[in-house]
Amino acid sequence: MALQCGIVGLPNVGKSTLFNCLSNAKAQAANFPFCTIEPNVGVITVPDERLTRLAELVQPQRVVPNTIEIVDIAGLVKGASKGEGLGNQFLGNIRATNAIIHVLRCFDDGNVIHVDGSVDPIRDKEIIDTELQLKDLDTVDKRIQKVEKMAKTGGNKEAKKTFDILSVVKTHLESGKSVRTAPLTEEDFLFIEELGLLTQKPVLYVCNVEETSVVAGNNYVNLVKDAVKDEKAEVLVISAKIESEIAELESYEERQLFLADLGLTESGVNKLIRAAYRLLNLSTYFTAGVQEVRAWTITKGFTAPQAAGVIHSDFEKGFIRAEVIKYEDFVSLGSENACKEAGKLGVEGKTYLVEDGDIMHFRFNV
Repeated sequence: MALQCGIVGLPNVGKSTLFNCLSNAKAQAANFPFCTIEPNVGVITVPDERLTRLAELVQPQRVVPNTIEIVDIAGLVKGASKGEGLGNQFLGNIRATNAIIHVLRCFDDGNVIHVDGSVDPIRDKEIIDTELQLKDLDTVDKRIQKVEKMAKTGGNKEAKKTFDILSVVKTHLESGKSVRTAPLTEEDFLFIEELGLLTQKPVLYVCNVEETSVVAGNNYVNLVKDAVKDEKAEVLVISAKIESEIAELESYEERQLFLADLGLTESGVNKLIRAAYRLLNLSTYFTAGVQEVRAWTITKGFTAPQAAGVIHSDFEKGFIRAEVIKYEDFVSLGSENACKEAGKLGVEGKTYLVEDGDIMHFRFNV
């Protein structure tokens, strides 16, 4: 599933440094605005201890983890919604992503230039929010103009529904709030999803802090958490500087020792990747055999045939049944055969909703 998270933020907040830590694709990281001109795309492996444990038990020929795509998008300035700076390109690149990772500078360092001359993560957040909201308002106004006449004649139910929902969205945007927080039902949000509204996308806030604040945070982080408390958005505290130092260490042991010295149990990058996975509303199921142990990415709520279709469309078309073992049972008993003997292999039909961690084998006929 080619789903993307776009990393956004003002110039020089640490976006490209963080991206470089996430990916083998090396974006240019430099101490000046717009060092990233074209969006850099990195395919990121999703860390999952369950996959490692299954591989230890099955001893397959190969192991294939889940991946997601992270896009480093050029920095934005005031006026982007009107085409200032790299505005049009920035907004177009964001529209193509499925979710937003918003990096905020939460550290003081006189050697790193800030595009607005001072460190203020709330101001920085509001600059980007405003530009995205203005672009969404333009999109909404154009669609309202298109459907208003049809909606008011009463003959077109779809046009009336569109008009009613967008009228709520327009009022919400005009009050300086993002679409994702509008007073709409889930059905309403799905109804207008095709508009690709920028502020309807789910968001994760990443506070980029100095080394001494990576465990407990700082005043800047507290301000951010307070500012986004009504957005139902996750806030992560990461030091891009620390992450870049970790990335240079060659062995797993060296990295763990480095983290332990800082009072950390795992890298911020791993936390960020898993948070991005959750942000995209994704789930994982596994296939496990001697040839391959593999993690498969699905959207939460997929049925067994839909999950089968991720492997191949023929699996979904000709779906007969799914044989399902729960991860905990597989690990506890040690093998597929042991699970069968213990009655822990379930046979599920077309309506089965796949649960995170299921180990599945599909029967199909085409």
